[in-house]
Amino acid sequence: MSLAVLFSVMYVLTILGNVSIIALVKTHPGLHTPMYFFLCNLSFLEIWYTTACVPKAIGVMLGTSQTISFTVCLLQLFFLLSMGATECFLLAVMAYDRYLAICHPLRYSSLMNSTFCAQLALASWLCGFLATSVLVSLISRLPFCGPNVISHFICDIDSWITLSCADLLLVELATFIDSFIVVMVSCAITVVSYIFIISTILRIPAAQGWQKAISTCSAHLTVVTIWYGSAIFLFLKPSAQNSQDLNKTVNIFNTIVTPLLNPFIYTLRNKEVKEALGKTVNRILSGFRKVEISSK
Repeated sequence: MSLAVLFSVMYVLTILGNVSIIALVKTHPGLHTPMYFFLCNLSFLEIWYTTACVPKAIGVMLGTSQTISFTVCLLQLFFLLSMGATECFLLAVMAYDRYLAICHPLRYSSLMNSTFCAQLALASWLCGFLATSVLVSLISRLPFCGPNVISHFICDIDSWITLSCADLLLVELATFIDSFIVVMVSCAITVVSYIFIISTILRIPAAQGWQKAISTCSAHLTVVTIWYGSAIFLFLKPSAQNSQDLNKTVNIFNTIVTPLLNPFIYTLRNKEVKEALGKTVNRILSGFRKVEISSK
């Protein structure tokens, strides 16, 4: 019961936080920039990423929904993997956006125009879903002739592999290759972008220029570190290795904690978002004051 309450609170905060980010960007013209366009995509993804697993996990903990059909379990696996891959690509795109903004500021507006932003976002979503389609197709064809109880709160790859009674070499190899391509390619783009960003920042003579450049990257860099740290642990391993308990802990961090932290990280570490949030709060408070005065 205590875990169900904790998961419920974290889920509600995650939804509210990410919806608030999207609403802030939409209602404040000063945030209508490529960086916040990609942030909205990330927030939208986080809403559905956590929704794909947390409500079911809460039902399992409460004992009200402790069964899942083969098809629904497979769909949950597909959406979790696809949205996880999409997040990797979106974070890489956001790093590339920061590279253009800091290393090519005079050409940034022409290079990162609205059409190119939309193309990058669309490519991230398409690549994320296509990258996992073959892997999920292979897993769906595995024979299952033993127990049908998953020792987890979500349908992850290791759970399927543990229950299968077939030769798993092809599936485990495909899992490793697919994860390696998605994680390492997106991570490489992010690392290379930040190498150029850091080298450019070091050449900025004024301390104020340093602070402005770092402030635009610090939130994204924090999210990248948290996300890739857990993603690399989860997926870049050759086999399940019977580490279910450790996998559960990392899955909780990846599917619940990270989507919850992202809105707060971008709010607390980003000056423009904090200013927009402050204006919104002041507007709401002034509205309440007007209503109170008129009622009197």
